[in-house]
Amino acid sequence: MALPLPPGLTPSEVAFLCEMELVTVIPRQRLEGLELLGGSTPVLQPPHRTTLPLWLALLLKRQRRANIAPPPWLLPTSLTAILEFETEHSKDAFSPPPLLPPTSSTTAPVSPPFLPSSTASAPADALPYHWLEMGNILLEVAPDDFEEPDQVRRLLRDLREVRMAKVRKGVEVLDAGGGVKMNGVGGMEVAEGRAFIGGVIDGLRKIGASREQARKESEAEERENGYAGNASDDDDDMDL
Repeated sequence: MALPLPPGLTPSEVAFLCEMELVTVIPRQRLEGLELLGGSTPVLQPPHRTTLPLWLALLLKRQRRANIAPPPWLLPTSLTAILEFETEHSKDAFSPPPLLPPTSSTTAPVSPPFLPSSTASAPADALPYHWLEMGNILLEVAPDDFEEPDQVRRLLRDLREVRMAKVRKGVEVLDAGGGVKMNGVGGMEVAEGRAFIGGVIDGLRKIGASREQARKESEAEERENGYAGNASDDDDDMDL
């Protein structure tokens, strides 16, 4: 009998979905396009940049056939500005994500990973949905494509700690019956915080159930004691 799967996506599954994100590559040799299920890829012609899915860009990088251009938000200056916004200008809220492209009645709305939020034309002041896993993957496979990879690692670590502290702090309002505002939270942050937040909610639910049970028992005991007192008073009146 198979064990039940945990609810939601695991961190490894979120990282797998991140590989569908689009990135900008700089080909080092000419390569013909590939016919994939999602369509054909463009022809790679050095030194012209092109956009490819991350999984294919990683394959070409490992084969030394292309370099990967880090998205603008993954540069040290951009990460420093975003970290400053998270720590100084916004104590509770998260930095805003990239704006979604406009939609009309004839076009279907799109969401990650079908957004160019990690290409060379992405905004520099907004973290996309897969920002954490995208940064870690690129730093692991293509550290030579960064000017200062060690500084980028440090900034990503600091940014992750600051944002996870906000997630834990937001859970405190659950005890008062409030909700946690998750606007701008990334996919990996949701996957990592799901167990913590779910455990807190289950604990609060059990505490609330025990309090409700204790209240019902107290009210039942008060009704019984009150009824017995009234009966004894009636007996006293009859004796008189």
